[in-house]
Amino acid sequence: MMEALAVVLALAYLALAIKRNIGCWAAAAISTTLYLFIFLEVKLYAEALLQIFYLIMAGYGFLHWRKVDSEGLQPVVRWSSRQHVLALGLIGLASLGLGHLLSLTDAAWPLVDAFTTCASLVATWMVARRVLDNWVYWLVIDSVSIVLYLERALFFTACLFAIYIIMIFFGWRSWTLAYRAHTGQNTRSPGHQTT
Repeated sequence: MMEALAVVLALAYLALAIKRNIGCWAAAAISTTLYLFIFLEVKLYAEALLQIFYLIMAGYGFLHWRKVDSEGLQPVVRWSSRQHVLALGLIGLASLGLGHLLSLTDAAWPLVDAFTTCASLVATWMVARRVLDNWVYWLVIDSVSIVLYLERALFFTACLFAIYIIMIFFGWRSWTLAYRAHTGQNTRSPGHQTT
């Protein structure tokens, strides 16, 4: 029952995030709290730690998204190639380090758990900062997560992530249109827009 409720709230979070609705962060906070206990129970410790980060980011995202443009919307930005290289390098190194630490415990699938956790940290930061390319990161993370959750018999959560993959394409489209509308009023090139 707790997992099903967490799934419903997680779907509400993503649906609201696609629309760039600030209410997404309230749904995220509640879903995250539920998932913290779920992941501790199934020994996915890095995923459990990730939920604490998500809870903090829900607060940060709410505060950051309160800043709006002249039309009352949150502008969408792009990262430069350099920022992506740094992010991917950080994800790789952090995943190896955390995976090693988790391998010293009874954690299930330590390296995979570490990767999805570290990559999710970066992707969540991107969502909070309204970086368009977060959707590409989530596509990879969610695909790997489905396998992880199926292996741990978290079937509702695996279904949630399958739905996420479908919703990612709607998110990409919605945020791309918002980005184009915003940059149509702004002459700076996408490579120079940072968050």
